[in-house]
Amino acid sequence: LTPFSASEDMRSTWQGKAGRSPLQALYESDQFEQSSLQAVHQQRREMLSNICSRYTRKRRLLRPDDLRHLVVDDAHGLLYCYVPKVACTNWKRVMMVLTGQGKYQDPLEIPAHEAHVPSNLRTLSEYSVPEINSRLRSYLKFVFVREPFERLVSAYRNKFTLSYNTAFHKRYGTKIIRRHRQEPSDRALERGDDVRFEEFVYYLLDPRTQQEEPFNEHWERVHSLCHPCIIHYDVVGKYETLAEDANYILQLVGADTSVKFPASSKTTRTTDDMTAQFFQDISPFYQRRLFNLYKMDYLLFNYSIPSYLRIR
Repeated sequence: LTPFSASEDMRSTWQGKAGRSPLQALYESDQFEQSSLQAVHQQRREMLSNICSRYTRKRRLLRPDDLRHLVVDDAHGLLYCYVPKVACTNWKRVMMVLTGQGKYQDPLEIPAHEAHVPSNLRTLSEYSVPEINSRLRSYLKFVFVREPFERLVSAYRNKFTLSYNTAFHKRYGTKIIRRHRQEPSDRALERGDDVRFEEFVYYLLDPRTQQEEPFNEHWERVHSLCHPCIIHYDVVGKYETLAEDANYILQLVGADTSVKFPASSKTTRTTDDMTAQFFQDISPFYQRRLFNLYKMDYLLFNYSIPSYLRIR
């Protein structure tokens, strides 16, 4: 497949069903007139654009492989870049309702594991280059982001502290323990189910890790998964304002009013306070290095340096 570039004309705004961009539609709509949400999203786009122009000197070409996280909804002209640990299960459920031709009515009726079956949703990487270009030019593109270290701790808790995630324990836990624990027990080396957060941090910062293979999507940086300096996102949703941002997107694309984004009911959700506790035992030296690893996500999506870090 020929590489292609999200050039300036490709970065044009989405053309809705009536041939207008969502931004034009917003300006013309009484419903959203003077909307504070509209201003918030304009601000996020501008911030993203400014940081991209400041930090990316050379725009590289996109390859089809870069587009594996962009879920396509041809019925509503929608592209969603999913980021694990940022409500992506619920967004995939919603996308299944939107693309399912009536097969699914309620996102919450779709089992979580079914939302992650690759064949249930098409990604942009499955299309031809002309089809990719046309969708990048004309569809509404959105991504959801989260405070980077909160997302990282959420990934660690989910993949390394829950007993049922044996695939992750075997695939990553055993390697992390072998490399980053002094005198590990035979049981730990075999099962990999008791990785400490500190060991996980060492693994992320070990140069061998990314030399051997890309980061797993659960702890890969958002800018590496979704390429926000190449693909021009119309909406940057935030986990911290999930309900409002999700509703805003569904209204923008004219989704049926019966399609509701599932309300969050999780009491086990990783919070800022919880994240701070995980970082208590990480030395300032490693805190600084880890922050540098995720720095672009902090900058691009306007998250401030966490107050609990001892890196100033």
